[in-house]
Amino acid sequence: MGSFDTLVVGAGFAGSVLAERLANVLGQRVLVVDKRAHIGGNAYDCCDAAGVLIHPYGPHLFHTNSDNIFEYLSKFTQWRAYEHRVLASVDGQLLPMPINLDTINKLYGWSLTSSEAEKFFASVAEHKAEIKTSEDVVVSKMGRELYNKFYRGYTRKQWGLEPSQLDASVAARVPARTNRDSRYFTDKHQAMPLHGYTRMFEKMLAHPNIEVMLNTDYRSVMHAVAHKHMVYTGPVDAFFDHRHGKLPYRSLQFRHETLQQAQYLPAATVNYPNDHAYTRVTEFKHITGQEHACTSIVYEYPSASGEPYYPVPQPESAALYRKYEAEVEQLQGVTFVGRLASYRYYNMDQVVAQALTAFKTIAAAQSFSFHP
Repeated sequence: MGSFDTLVVGAGFAGSVLAERLANVLGQRVLVVDKRAHIGGNAYDCCDAAGVLIHPYGPHLFHTNSDNIFEYLSKFTQWRAYEHRVLASVDGQLLPMPINLDTINKLYGWSLTSSEAEKFFASVAEHKAEIKTSEDVVVSKMGRELYNKFYRGYTRKQWGLEPSQLDASVAARVPARTNRDSRYFTDKHQAMPLHGYTRMFEKMLAHPNIEVMLNTDYRSVMHAVAHKHMVYTGPVDAFFDHRHGKLPYRSLQFRHETLQQAQYLPAATVNYPNDHAYTRVTEFKHITGQEHACTSIVYEYPSASGEPYYPVPQPESAALYRKYEAEVEQLQGVTFVGRLASYRYYNMDQVVAQALTAFKTIAAAQSFSFHP
């Protein structure tokens, strides 16, 4: 295969963005390796046996407030405008989530106005001198009853821990809306790649200077293929052979089903905070806009083992990560980028932003002039 300027480990957002920039802007020869049989990381999508476009690793919903990130990705895809909406199964009703004015009125059979809802939240909120935990965040905004109905059970299933054991960051963005906005996200740009994520990644990696090797552990090629620099997007603790111990993650198990009907759910996702072992069910056709006689859904079951999805937000985890972070800072010739390499829960746009920032740093260090 010859020699390469950069070896990129991982063909998800972080690795693909950096590979594309290094090849397109700096003219580098880049080898991208991924242990999986496909590109795209967890955002990979494909058609199931019935021909319905699904996300094998659970729903991936693109949203961002950044014009730059949206414009950058628009080089590789057209978009389908899409605003995600979620319902929560609570007390025998399907109610808008995050909690808004309609949620409160339907739950209690009221007809509050926005100003009355604001007063209601204030009346039930528990004052907290200091917000330390996920539980503190929610009960300080909307009180304990709504916390128990909508959040506590979901969080316990998702994390295997009580919200009182989790860092406040888990629920930091939980809103208590007093309007009727039922959108799950409020970002400026909310859209799905028109032909799917995989097609977008294919275009991103289509540069003639980029070679892709799938079903490949990077350790099997890193010493066999000449390269000047490495971009690593895998688990940071695995890179260092877990010398300080394994960083804790929560994982997910997915149960996919195809149904012989055109539509199954009244919204894209239904959360089940208090019933069943699964946390939520998603119907993909709401998200993709695909027209098909069948529909496909996925049930999500949180798990303590499996692929690493969510860093466990506890002080012990942060302390352990700092040991690996110190190792990273001492290392030359390797750039760590992405969720797993940074031990952070990032949205997709945040990973893109981190990768673009890393590219600028690499380019500056190599004394290249470029146009972002």
